[in-house]
Amino acid sequence: MDEKRLVKLSKYLSRHLRHQPEALGLTLEPGGWVAVETLLAAMAHHGVTISRAELEEIVARNNKQRFAFDATGAHIRASQGHSVAVDLDLAPTEPPDTLYHGTGKATVDAILREGLRKMRRQHVHLSDEIATAVNVGSRHGAPSVLLVDAAAMARDGYLFYRSENGVWLTEGVPPRYLRLLAPDEWPAAATS
Repeated sequence: MDEKRLVKLSKYLSRHLRHQPEALGLTLEPGGWVAVETLLAAMAHHGVTISRAELEEIVARNNKQRFAFDATGAHIRASQGHSVAVDLDLAPTEPPDTLYHGTGKATVDAILREGLRKMRRQHVHLSDEIATAVNVGSRHGAPSVLLVDAAAMARDGYLFYRSENGVWLTEGVPPRYLRLLAPDEWPAAATS
């Protein structure tokens, strides 16, 4: 599958498995799962026909590993990022001492004042690598990286979850746990 088709179908799946399952007539099962055959039939019914092999390729080649099959391969789900109510059945997990959030420079002052909020999603997304946060922030213009004192948050009773693709999730991050990292604190690989 060429890259253009892969990206287009990945975005289509994200929209329907994370935000608008009802637009395809889908109902997400507990954990956010949907039967692969149901998904493929619903897509075809709406004029987007792909094979099981193409779906497997999309899941395998998605650079952010946004999708996952269950152990049987019979069900698929988005790994995180849902705006629809869904319990991903993730167990609370002890976070590393520090996590990172990438954003555009334009939002830094508001975040430092108000904290990180989940907005329309179910969780705030965090990474355990500065380079990943820089990459995420770059999607919003000039990147900024916020350090999250996850150890202090965990001590204070905040819960963290880790999705199948390694994204750290939490309900929100109050401002007292945030610090803006200066670009000279980023690893060299993150700025190249």
